[in-house]
Amino acid sequence: MVTLLEEARTKLIEIVKNNNWDENETIHIVSARDLTAEEAIGKPDRDDYPLITGKEVMMEARFQNGIGQAFTDQAGNFAGTLGEVLQLPLTTNFRRAVFVATLNAVLRSLDQVSATVHCKDKEPANCAKQLPEYIETNYGRPNIAFVGLQPGLIQALVEAGFNLRVTDLNPDNIGQIRCGVRIDNAAQNAENVHWADIVLSTGSVLVNDTYRELEQGKPVIYYGVTAAGLAKLFDLPRICFCGR
Repeated sequence: MVTLLEEARTKLIEIVKNNNWDENETIHIVSARDLTAEEAIGKPDRDDYPLITGKEVMMEARFQNGIGQAFTDQAGNFAGTLGEVLQLPLTTNFRRAVFVATLNAVLRSLDQVSATVHCKDKEPANCAKQLPEYIETNYGRPNIAFVGLQPGLIQALVEAGFNLRVTDLNPDNIGQIRCGVRIDNAAQNAENVHWADIVLSTGSVLVNDTYRELEQGKPVIYYGVTAAGLAKLFDLPRICFCGR
């Protein structure tokens, strides 16, 4: 079965052709590196974001005047041409993060996407404040399956009185109470989605190809910078209130 990222690569190759870019010209260099926590998120109001606890890093790619980012649990650096990115075997989280960050950077350079750079300092808290109103305006008071531990967003929903179930991959979180809700194993995604009316999911599921278990006929809304380019290419709902 062709993965979403493989489909995205086909679409990106067409974009390159349509813009008459030479994949191997040195002017079209793509560089990608993992950022420090402070580079990625600044100094926010709380210290339990995954970028700060060290469980994830932010990969950043630059192409022409575009900057794109993507979360990953595999740090590393990459430098090469756009053509080399298009030929990367998408077999590890690091390589997939390089590809997704590059996709975000390319589409940002074309002004086809926005909010491809993570918010910083006070902005994560401001983002969280906007989420409950957004959900109530668009979906009423639904049961929410929340995929990925994004503490600011989760706490805002809990404090606003929403019913939600949260899953995460980090074993340090599973079974623990975080932000007023018990964190389930990601293996329970399908069960939680069946219970829920809507799904709020990290864009990482698009990168690691686990998004299909969320597709049960319920609205799925992706949050954050990682999903920027993929949401554009595949017309997927996405929120990123304070991304840059």
